[in-house]
Amino acid sequence: MADAFSSSSENVIQRVVEVAVKANAPLGKLDELYNIKKTCDFINQHQFKKVALQFSDDLLVDSIPIAAEIERNSNAKLFILGDTSYGSCCVDEVAAEHVGADCIVHYGSACLSASKRLPLMYVFEKRPVDLEKCASAFRELYPDTQTHIIILYDVNYVHAIDDLLTLLLPEYPNLVASELVVEGEQCFSHNQIKRQHKDARPSEQDGSQVLCQFGRQFFLKSGLSITDYSMFYVGQEGASLRNFMMTWNRCSFCSFDPITMASRTESISVNRTLMKRYYAIERAKDASVVGILVGTLGVADYLSIIQQLKETIRRAGKKSYMFAMGKINVAKLANFLEIDIFVLIACPENSLLDSSEFYKPVVTPFEMEVACNKSREWSEEYVTDFRHLLPGGQSYVPLPDQQEECDETDVSLITGALRSQHLLNSEPAESSSSSSLVLRNQMLTVANSNSAASFLASRSWHGLERKLGETPVAKAVEGRRGIAIAYEEEGTSSRELTSNPQDLQQTI
Repeated sequence: MADAFSSSSENVIQRVVEVAVKANAPLGKLDELYNIKKTCDFINQHQFKKVALQFSDDLLVDSIPIAAEIERNSNAKLFILGDTSYGSCCVDEVAAEHVGADCIVHYGSACLSASKRLPLMYVFEKRPVDLEKCASAFRELYPDTQTHIIILYDVNYVHAIDDLLTLLLPEYPNLVASELVVEGEQCFSHNQIKRQHKDARPSEQDGSQVLCQFGRQFFLKSGLSITDYSMFYVGQEGASLRNFMMTWNRCSFCSFDPITMASRTESISVNRTLMKRYYAIERAKDASVVGILVGTLGVADYLSIIQQLKETIRRAGKKSYMFAMGKINVAKLANFLEIDIFVLIACPENSLLDSSEFYKPVVTPFEMEVACNKSREWSEEYVTDFRHLLPGGQSYVPLPDQQEECDETDVSLITGALRSQHLLNSEPAESSSSSSLVLRNQMLTVANSNSAASFLASRSWHGLERKLGETPVAKAVEGRRGIAIAYEEEGTSSRELTSNPQDLQQTI
């Protein structure tokens, strides 16, 4: 575990950070790489006056020439969003609203989560792909040409998928390519390419099933399910691939990295990863104080899932506290020792956080629901998109009626102790006139129902004691001058003694 409370100043000074600096794109290729002309047409067509350009860290080197070129061809005032509030894959609507922007143009990798506040345009990178080597690697990974395969890819390689299909479709008749789908009426994507191959996109009239998830849409043949398909991913190993593998955990995955030209069968043990997530669920069942981390302010329906989580946690007999702290790290969360577990509300790609270095575990909304909602059971289904947990979602499971609930107990698989799931059924809902003192029973025994206050009371150090009215009032006095190694009132003798080690040894 990383040292979350302190760090050596000497290590900070001597630390060497390796940074891969991306070279600036040639000015003549800016329009080709970033679709500047189509972006200007989008801005002029809707008559936007203030436009926010959001870049990921690796694309900031090209932000200034892009903004200058767009300003020359439009009447809009541009603002560059560099440091995003949360993940760079999410649209930072909060930062855009700070400058009063009329719309956002998002550049680079994106999770394609739905946004509803401002009009949005996606511009993806056009990263190079060696199609011949990619097709050759595909043939080696799938020697059986009758295999049902779905092609998934990083959004920055969408421009090359149509050409890849041209090479593979004559040999693989059951090949299906996913398409990018930008949700929302105000969302636009000018890098999206319409498929020219009808064989890779069966029509709904043929009885095909349409599956749309994580901004990808593909068609399954009639009579087949997602588990009957293998997945071929074009892109680097990262959050997108991990998200796909966790969601469709019964499908086999292969990948091709266009940068290293390496292809492989993904050998990561999904079952082992799922068992680690189940261990986090058991920790959530043992927890009595839950911290809700707001990891996004731009994904649609994030307020709805917060309210649903609060009610689910309360019905399970636990206390919840909400935190909004921007990008989370070990040091930030280590400040709240009274929290037993955190639940992170973020986009699907950022919600699967590896919390091995954190002082307390960090789980997803789905895992917290499994721990607190007894109507939801742990199964092969794993949900990373919290919108599917809301009413009307494909994975929504309502809470049991309070009349059916009883004070059940089970045994913790971690501590072996008995635990009760409905300790606060008799506690009323929170109101504006709530108090930390309540009556426990008819004997008028006073109990403290605030879990965080109970934790604070058990600490040996309670913070600074003000002692109002107990400390005598004194006049302000002049403090020391100088630096810590030698203050002025200490005189020259002490400085000479400190600076000469031989004199110090003789004195001793």
